[in-house]
This record gives sequence, structure tokens and C-alpha cells, in this order.
Amino acid sequence: MLPSGKRLTSLSQFLVFVYCSLLWRGLKFILRKVTGRCELQRICYNNKHGARRSLKIESSLKFSKNELLRSALSVDSDRVEKTIDDIMALKKINPDTNPQLGVSLGASLLQIVGYRALLMQVEKLRREAYDCENQEHEEMLLKLWKELRPDTPLSGRISKQWCEIGFQGSDPKTDFRGMGLLGLHNLLYFAEHDKATALQMLSDSLQPKHNLSCGCRYSFAIVGINMTELTYSLLLSGALKTHLYNVAPELPGLTHFQQTFCHLMQEFQRFWVEEDPSDIMEFNRVRAKFQRRIVRQLQDPDAALCPHFSASDLRLVNL
Repeated sequence: MLPSGKRLTSLSQFLVFVYCSLLWRGLKFILRKVTGRCELQRICYNNKHGARRSLKIESSLKFSKNELLRSALSVDSDRVEKTIDDIMALKKINPDTNPQLGVSLGASLLQIVGYRALLMQVEKLRREAYDCENQEHEEMLLKLWKELRPDTPLSGRISKQWCEIGFQGSDPKTDFRGMGLLGLHNLLYFAEHDKATALQMLSDSLQPKHNLSCGCRYSFAIVGINMTELTYSLLLSGALKTHLYNVAPELPGLTHFQQTFCHLMQEFQRFWVEEDPSDIMEFNRVRAKFQRRIVRQLQDPDAALCPHFSASDLRLVNL
């Protein structure tokens, strides 16, 4: 049995929660009467497309008393249009006199359910272990070598040469254990889609400190797997919602996740230079500090880690 002091504290917290809930519901009722608009309408009309709108819509649906509204968060993307029609009917909103509302709600709901689908896709890749008997896995790994060391033939599948691109031993498959195929997918995407940057980072990572002002040496591939883990953890925690809701016009996809990974790779190298670690043993300290910086950035509802992929560049004025 709880001591009397703790029982009083628990009771006080419960009463405060009930009071705040009733106050909030009363406020919503008054606002609807005054403005003639429901909460979803007010959110759509008062917030621009992106995280500011989608996060508020997500919260409104999540904490709704109505089962239809709560279940809207878990529909498949191909049922979003029908779900919006059902919401409009439930709220007694005429789509002919409010045509833009359906468009705005639909765009935000696509972002919300797309984020959930992306998390499932990323999780599936992370859980898939690298299999040296799988021809597709082997081809991806060999392609990574060719992209990063185009002028150097690989002497064999098991080779110390893998250390040249930042793996820890003669067989890279052991380094993929933590992030599974997700780490390989991200490294290959970086090498293929931003090749010049990837090659420059690889070159910088191999340089002794006295030859280059980029800090001490680090293992390119291992850092890539580490940044994959960071990108994944941001996605899993929901911290990446602000960024993805601001850069993905509708459905966030694997490409958005991989572009974010590429950006974090580049930002981490800049941060590594700023921190100027004395040796690789400081990696965990630098990485933890870098993560705190990124998390702080993502707390801004207007955050877009990769501005060149931002929704505003895609001319989403009518959303």
C-alpha cells in the first residue's frame, strides 16, 4: 500500500489531469461556437503545410474521443482519400464549400501514415542480416567497393583491402550485424548518389592529422554504419518527424531517409573537424555531442536538416 503522502500526490495529479482535460474540451467547444470551425479546420487554416500542421493534426486525431478519428492514424496510404471523406462527413463539413480542407487534411494524413510505413520498411531492412550466401547481398557489397575504389581491383571477397574503405576486418559482413542490410543500403546510396562527397570523405578519413585539418583518422564505413544507427534512432523516437514532414510533400519514403543519412554523414565530418579529437578513442564522446545537437535542431517545428530537399522548393503552395 502506498504511503499517505504518495496517495495524495497521485490523487492531486489525477485531479489536475481531469481539470485540464475538461478545461481543454470546454475551450474547444467555445472556439467551435465562436469560429464556426472544428479543431481540424482551425489547424489546417492557421498553419502552413509541413510539420507545424501535420504534428498538430496527428495530436488531435490521437487524443480524439472518436474511434474513427483515432483509427485514421493507422490506415494504409491508399485509404487516405476515403478516410478524409469519412472525417468530413463526421464533422458535417461540406466539401464543396471547403474544397481546400480535404486537400490539406489529405496531405498531412499521407505524411503521418507514410512515416509509420517508412519506419516499418527501415525496421525490416535493419532486421535482415547480411548473408554471404545471398547473391544480391554480395553484389551490393562488391558494388560498394567499386564505387569507392574504382581504380583498385579487389583481390578477393575476403581481403584486408576492405579496411581501405573503413571496415574493421577482412570480411565486412561482421560489421553489419548491428544495423543489418540497412547499413549497406545507406553506404551504397551515399556512394552512388553523392559520389564526389563520399570519395572526398573517404580520402579525408585516411589522412594523417598533420597533413589535413580534418581531425584524426576515422573508419569511413564504420562511421557510415554508426550514422545509420543515429538516423534510425531519430526515426524510431519520432524526432525525425519535424524534418520529414517539412521535406516530404506527402509520403516520406526510403529515399528521404537515405538523403537524411547522407546529410548527417557530411555534418558529422564537419563536427569532427570542429571538435578536433586527439584520437579515435574520443569517437563516442563526439558522436554523443553531435546527436544532442541534431536532436536540438529537430525540436524546431520548422526544422529541415537538408534545406535543398525542403517542401517549399517543391512548390506546395496549395497544400
